[in-house]
Amino acid sequence: MASADKVFLDSDVVMDHLADRQPFAENAHRIFALAETGRLTAYVSSLSFSNLYYILRKLKGHAGALALLEKLKRIVRVSAVGDVEIAAALASAFKDFEDSIQHFAAKAEGGICAIVTRNPDDYVASEIRVLSPEEFLCDFTPR
Repeated sequence: MASADKVFLDSDVVMDHLADRQPFAENAHRIFALAETGRLTAYVSSLSFSNLYYILRKLKGHAGALALLEKLKRIVRVSAVGDVEIAAALASAFKDFEDSIQHFAAKAEGGICAIVTRNPDDYVASEIRVLSPEEFLCDFTPR
């Protein structure tokens, strides 16, 4: 059973927050504020850290990217990506392999109420509810 306070954040939402990408940043900032204040438990896959570093390094440099990722690590819980998640992703009906990995990392975590992404069409095959940041914020009742 999913817990209303456990959410999995896709890399796009995390990047919106870390890089203050407009016009998407405001909703991402609101979601992270819920996590920082303990009203929400946010999960990010270990895969996201390398993907985020790749983009952040170009924007902020090596040291700046690592500083942002260290801050992220203090706010979120990290879902492991291992053999089981990769095998499931390889065998899945997802059109995007990276999103498939994200999905199976969230599924392995157990109790995730939603995957929050700006690209819900990439998660058509998801077994977990998929919401945009706006939908999540409208739907979420903080503890």
